[in-house]
Amino acid sequence: MIRGLMIAAASTAALALPAATLAQQSQFGTAQEARVMLEKAVAAVKADKAKALAMFNSGEGGFLDRDLYPFCFNASDGVFVAVGPNVKRLLGTDVRTLKDPTGKMYGAEIYADAQTPEGQVAEVRYMFTRPGADPVPVPKVTFVTRASDLGCGVGYYH
Repeated sequence: MIRGLMIAAASTAALALPAATLAQQSQFGTAQEARVMLEKAVAAVKADKAKALAMFNSGEGGFLDRDLYPFCFNASDGVFVAVGPNVKRLLGTDVRTLKDPTGKMYGAEIYADAQTPEGQVAEVRYMFTRPGADPVPVPKVTFVTRASDLGCGVGYYH
């Protein structure tokens, strides 16, 4: 009887493992993963700003994970200084000018949220096209915070 229970328990664990593995290998990043990447990005900016921005722009150092990537802009003038490799066209533009297909000026919200003291994280919700996917915009949430003289964010789709 005990042997039968042990075999059943082992079989259940073995069947659950592939499901857990699949969940971890989702093709899209999660809110938790985006938040962790933002924390990692802020730490990188504080350690070596120039190196961090170069890694964000190239996606190196773990700063491009599926559809997750950090971006940063000058807190003073809103100009992007780092974006993920998938949205290079935004480098040098003013974050405050960004609006989604519904007309929401989400860039102004992102900029305003970066004007708060370091350590505060805000969420901005808008529509955006998922990199490498159908060009139809989908709901996106971006976590935004201040990192020294930069505003930085990481967004996820949901």
